[in-house]
Amino acid sequence: MTAGRVPGESGSAAPARRSPLGAGRATALVVTLTGLVGWLASFQLTADGWRVLGDPDYRPSCDLSPVVGCGSVLSSPQGSVLGFPNMLLGLGAFAAVAALGAALLLGARLHRALWLALNAGALAGVVLVHWLIQQSLYELGRICPYCAVVWAVTIPLFWYVTLHNLRHGVLPVPRRARGALHSVLELHGVILATWYAVIVLLVLTRFWDHWTGLL
Repeated sequence: MTAGRVPGESGSAAPARRSPLGAGRATALVVTLTGLVGWLASFQLTADGWRVLGDPDYRPSCDLSPVVGCGSVLSSPQGSVLGFPNMLLGLGAFAAVAALGAALLLGARLHRALWLALNAGALAGVVLVHWLIQQSLYELGRICPYCAVVWAVTIPLFWYVTLHNLRHGVLPVPRRARGALHSVLELHGVILATWYAVIVLLVLTRFWDHWTGLL
């Protein structure tokens, strides 16, 4: 992956396209892998969630320490933002993402409306993820490992679907902003790495006493 190009893409930002649009292999792989990994994490959360509901004394395998664990997170109000367990939403959403990614890998071209729907869903997901990160760190005081996997895959899904849509004109870019878009495309990997680094830094500083106590 070069620093100057979105994975699997080439050329400069294109005008808006109305015809069906495919994706480069690397972008299709990002969509497929984030969908698969997110679905597996959601499945494990669902399995543990049902066991916790059936047996309040059940201790999920991901309950590793007072700080790292899933049990209390699953049973918290933050674990059911829409009135039902978050992991059920993940099961459906990530299954759809994985299916679209597989279709792209096989050479499918998606209608503009489908690219916009994927982008909108990824945007909703990344907003929810960052709210859950804030809640986990500063309200619940726990890190759920499988939840963290969902966080980790939702961010690149949103990032690279958005860059794909900006590059190909699915999302319109004003002429005056095309220079800024070019700079973002040149630094897409650095920006993503910085995004992750900020989250890791927040986790480290929030639970610093716990981490240093393990040494």
